[in-house]
Amino acid sequence: MNTPRRLTSLADVAGAALRPAYDPAGHGHGIVHLGIGAFHRAHQADYTEAALAAAGGDWRIIGASLRSVEPADALNPQNGLYTLIERDASGMRARVIGSIARVIAASRAPADLMASLIDPRTRIVTMTVTEKAYGVDRAAMTVDVNHPAVAADLRNPTRPTGVLGLLTEALRRRRLDRAEPFTVLCCDNLPDNGSLVRHGVLDFARQVDPALRDWIAETVSFPSSMVDRITPASTETTRDDALRLTNCIDHAPVETEPFTQWVIDDRFPGGRPAWEAGGALFVDDVRPYEAMKLRMLNGAHSMLAYAGFLSGRRYVRDTVGSAGFRPLIERHIDAAASTLPRLPGIDLSAYVQQLLARFANPAIAHETYQIAMDGTEKLPQRILAPALEASERGLDTRPFAFAVAAWMRYCLGRLDDGTGFALRDPRQEEIGRVLSGAVTPSDVADALHALPNLVPERLRADANWRRTVIACLGTMMTDGMHAALAAEMRAGA
Repeated sequence: MNTPRRLTSLADVAGAALRPAYDPAGHGHGIVHLGIGAFHRAHQADYTEAALAAAGGDWRIIGASLRSVEPADALNPQNGLYTLIERDASGMRARVIGSIARVIAASRAPADLMASLIDPRTRIVTMTVTEKAYGVDRAAMTVDVNHPAVAADLRNPTRPTGVLGLLTEALRRRRLDRAEPFTVLCCDNLPDNGSLVRHGVLDFARQVDPALRDWIAETVSFPSSMVDRITPASTETTRDDALRLTNCIDHAPVETEPFTQWVIDDRFPGGRPAWEAGGALFVDDVRPYEAMKLRMLNGAHSMLAYAGFLSGRRYVRDTVGSAGFRPLIERHIDAAASTLPRLPGIDLSAYVQQLLARFANPAIAHETYQIAMDGTEKLPQRILAPALEASERGLDTRPFAFAVAAWMRYCLGRLDDGTGFALRDPRQEEIGRVLSGAVTPSDVADALHALPNLVPERLRADANWRRTVIACLGTMMTDGMHAALAAEMRAGA
């Protein structure tokens, strides 16, 4: 085997089976993706890889990083190529992905990003930027004028740097050029994400030019999508394995699990890649599938993240193994499933077993602390919405109350031994203020229940809910998380 070189050419990749089943250079771009992190490269770029191999077309991706320059500096010298490694208990498999044409670092090349967005060849703009990057007030479904990027872009709308400003200005210029609008496809893990982005863009455009707002409302499609693939942060081991498997030095490898899921509203007036070749499911309404994933997978993830991190379990796999608290994870998933309607073609019992197997995957080092971040943005749809439905339908709310209590204990910002940690939550300063002086479990629970736009009022008014949360939190604060987990498992035995 030749001496390893930097991954720049498919000719240097060891073994034809690892290379794309098409010639990347023979396909133009049709997609601009905002937020080209590891998840996008493990998910949408992989589906696009399958689509190009199966049906061709000019659907390669121009990626854009809105803040960091690292993705561009890692991928552009490699001509967009990178290694995707799938890991499970049976071992690992690698493929070199060629669906990314190049990457723009928007902070140093804003004109390049705008030129790509208004290029008539761009027919779809996809995004994975996290909810906090949009600057949309979910309660009002309008822009948050206090959001730094929104405020800056409203002051200078023709030179935007934020997501809503970029989309609006690009659509404005396409309208002036009489070019067809692109489809806006949000791939962030958010409920009804297409509607969220649509309302944000429309309200932003209204404040810039009401006529532009009306044109966008009439002509631009904002399909929703549901995405799922566990993608932990890459490590030195990831890079070492990429080198060993491909015989190339890769500065941008990604590792993930074999499981992947993508459900999409089929509304693409400008056309789309054959993503179904990679297993994507096109439906008339994503929302029921989205609720299934948010409540069963993500809700259980949040619960085990707080309880796991606070009990010294670094990885998700540690919470499901013999030394973990699998019965409580199963209980939470089952409680979430009880709030869902039947979905045609979905066997919820099989889905439960699939989730547990994914959580237990020994090859995926998914940190509980990573999952625990941004709790105030995640809890409403993952845990509080099904908790409210369970409360109103007379179902058992204790699994959800335990999860919320674990989050409240996490909000205290210290481990049982007193070691402090950062909450990594957009409302962490507000949380610190409301908890100032809170001593007892009821003090803490009442302060956090009262955070604006978090816990539904009807749930706060449920006396049984409040009692259960305080009881769970009391055990966590008094006896520690290990004791609380043991007591909860004994109670459910």
